[in-house]
Amino acid sequence: MSVSHPNRQSLAGWWFFTSQDKILCVPQGQRIPFGQIDDLPVAESWLTQAEYFNDYMGEPCYRLALDEPIDLGLGEWITLYQLVSDLDEALFLLAGQAMQQALFLKTHQFCGQCGQPMARVEWEFAMQCEHCGFRAYPRISPCIIVAIRKENSILLACHKRHVKKDNPIYTAVAGFVETGETLEHCVQREAFEETGIHVDNIRYAGSQPWPFPHSLMMAFLADYQSGEIKVQRSELVDANWFEITNLPQLPKHGTIARKIIDTLVSNISQELKG
Repeated sequence: MSVSHPNRQSLAGWWFFTSQDKILCVPQGQRIPFGQIDDLPVAESWLTQAEYFNDYMGEPCYRLALDEPIDLGLGEWITLYQLVSDLDEALFLLAGQAMQQALFLKTHQFCGQCGQPMARVEWEFAMQCEHCGFRAYPRISPCIIVAIRKENSILLACHKRHVKKDNPIYTAVAGFVETGETLEHCVQREAFEETGIHVDNIRYAGSQPWPFPHSLMMAFLADYQSGEIKVQRSELVDANWFEITNLPQLPKHGTIARKIIDTLVSNISQELKG
């Protein structure tokens, strides 16, 4: 991807204003600001920072990272996670792309090899050291997430970060891929480490970029093989088997976690009906 900055003569486009973990949303329509540059509060001095990065519905997408979520008179600043269920899937992916690119540029101003300043590469999205030539690309952290079935029940876990006093969220087992292991090995390891359960019949079920801050979730379905639940207390507060007629509070629609849980629920329901 080459570097491309808009100018006052540019056509209308989608504007992804980001700041830290938030994105600017308008109250109507697709939630992402759309319009001519002259119709938006884009200062002339910002144009060197604004950058074209993709397209949506045939129109260009520009991202502009601000140090602070200042009031631009367009709408409100919302965390991207709050928008998982509200944004069109394609827009959510674009918003995540904008935020991950902004994070990469912010955290790679200096070379990790020699400490000297880094500069943008013009013909692709990368930073290169002006001294030793070391080139860096945006970090992507591979993760697995797996929905596990045992007869008519699903294994769900409550992570420490999902604890709520009255209605805790339960989700599928997940974890980061470690060096030297396949995705299937990671599924087996994470399931056993977090819950004490051995799984088999592992099937790929899709993927989702997860910009919190730079993960790529790779989803699987699996079947219970053996073992009794033993919760890894450093990660979870609880894990249990839930029948599909008595499920706890689940992750938001739009997340790959909810997708694979719903898939297992649907599969079990169809088998019970058949």
